[in-house]
Amino acid sequence: MINYLQGKLIDALPTQVTVEVHGVGYEALIPLSSFDKLPLPGNEVKLLTHLAIREDAHVLYGFMTAAEREMFRLLINTVSGIGPKIALNVLSGMSVTGLRGAVSAGDVKALSQISGVGKKTAERIVVELKDKIGAAGAWEAMSAQRTLSAADQKINDAVLALMALGFKQIEAHDSVRVSQAALGPEASVEDLVRASLKKGA
Repeated sequence: MINYLQGKLIDALPTQVTVEVHGVGYEALIPLSSFDKLPLPGNEVKLLTHLAIREDAHVLYGFMTAAEREMFRLLINTVSGIGPKIALNVLSGMSVTGLRGAVSAGDVKALSQISGVGKKTAERIVVELKDKIGAAGAWEAMSAQRTLSAADQKINDAVLALMALGFKQIEAHDSVRVSQAALGPEASVEDLVRASLKKGA
């Protein structure tokens, strides 16, 4: 499995890139969300990848963030009828945060406006991802609508991390607030999560 490519960005289109790694040029298909984050051609880039092996081809998909790759894999592995092509369309038509929010809110209309995603596919995305995304997705989408200070962003990130580990939203928030009061405003997200886990143990 190719986990990532790190090398020189040779060519970049909204749907695909070529990255040269030690004299070998790798072509990867990308979503628009990743295209927006690419450096200019000629610069070094690190691209997280997913290799799809079919009978007739080995296709490499590239992502600039772990959240994009995680959502891509969730779509193709969880939602029936969604392959890599439609998953890329979904990520091109909506940010990961927006997608989590739409699934949490059951917003079939917003999802069905994405190219290649009809109403039935949008309904399947909502039904089959709701349990996977759940409360953390709703919290993240709600937080993204507010402009957060650096300190609030740190708390928000720590709360999301704890919710991903199984904490309920209120428990996670209370625990992070207590940890921050104990550790001080300079505490990192990692420090806050670690302290909260110790407290909850």
